[in-house]
Amino acid sequence: MNTVETTYLFDLVAHLEQPRLDLGQGPLGRRFFDRVGAGTFTGPRLRGEVLSGSADPLLRRADGVSVINARAVLRTDDDALILMTYDGRVVLPADVMRDIADPSRWHEVDRSRYSIRTAPLFETGDPRYSWLNSVVAVGHGYFAEGGAIGYRVSQLL
Repeated sequence: MNTVETTYLFDLVAHLEQPRLDLGQGPLGRRFFDRVGAGTFTGPRLRGEVLSGSADPLLRRADGVSVINARAVLRTDDDALILMTYDGRVVLPADVMRDIADPSRWHEVDRSRYSIRTAPLFETGDPRYSWLNSVVAVGHGYFAEGGAIGYRVSQLL
């Protein structure tokens, strides 16, 4: 019980609409709304597209940590719909914040300089993918080319 084992599910790359919506400083911190324009996910057991309209109302707290609370609708290549919800945290040091200011170049920032971690859950009514309804996963996020955000998603065993 001392180790956590995982198995790879897929990589998801979501292209974010620009500019992001900045809702300003509120009682909990500064709120941004990141909207997905298009995206894909690819893995050994499932692949397809991330549907437009998926989004994350990201909250940047006073301590500099950002809180992820995202919803994404996935359409598999065999036309099943899957809701993927995930919460997580983004830790970006001040120097990384400067380096990712231009989304067209943020993929050049070394992944060891920041942390994006999520805990995805899935929901579907499609019997071919019902196994996902009991999956708890972890996602390691990264800044991808073209102003996209990527996640390597693995199932906890």
